[in-house]
Amino acid sequence: MRIIIVDDEMLARGVVREYLSEHADVEIVAECANGFEAVKAITELSPDLVFLDIQMPKLDGFEVAELAGSKTRYIFATAFDQYAIKAFEFHALDYLLKPFSQQRFDQALAHARTNLGAGGEAVEKMVREASGRSRPLGRVLIRDGAKVHVINADKIESIEAQDDYVQIHSEGKSYLKNQSMTELEGQLDAEQFLRIHRSYIVNIAHVARIEQATKDSYAAILKDGSKLPISRTGYQKIKTVMQ
Repeated sequence: MRIIIVDDEMLARGVVREYLSEHADVEIVAECANGFEAVKAITELSPDLVFLDIQMPKLDGFEVAELAGSKTRYIFATAFDQYAIKAFEFHALDYLLKPFSQQRFDQALAHARTNLGAGGEAVEKMVREASGRSRPLGRVLIRDGAKVHVINADKIESIEAQDDYVQIHSEGKSYLKNQSMTELEGQLDAEQFLRIHRSYIVNIAHVARIEQATKDSYAAILKDGSKLPISRTGYQKIKTVMQ
């Protein structure tokens, strides 16, 4: 069993390493001190199991799980028991409350061995559902190979549907995220973001004005000069907000 240990505290990583030394069938393939390192390691090394701390700087454990996807499985560890329910929403194999004993650790590892074969599609679905429950999103995470872009929601100007992806426009740059338009719309603040067209979501704070494009259609002009089409339904919604 190939394992990655993720915790921002060196001593905590040491405890997991020591407990794993009692098990001859495991191999520690990486140790990570923050969420960015973890996403990169999980993506490149495809471990069977990750011992993942929840409270970390930059990216927390749940954000790591969202970005790293469903190919691996997780045992979450934290000193705070209020995260337990959310951990299992992410289909964690187990949840370790710090400080934990060797006996409790061994139970979690045994449980992991028994359940590693569960279907990846179900895991991915649960990860996405759980990430949606913490809405509205304060920031959007985008994985670009081994890199991770973190975009504050208020810096997003508009979002455009691109087949199975969404293209997020922010501060003169564009980012592709593998997520459906409807799913992302449900995670954003409905008072800040408005779907003005089946292919476009706009941040109301970045709209400069509404213009009539043709006799029967309108367009939203953003503060950076971008011009986005507005559907009839979208026009009714944005007209109410912009009044």
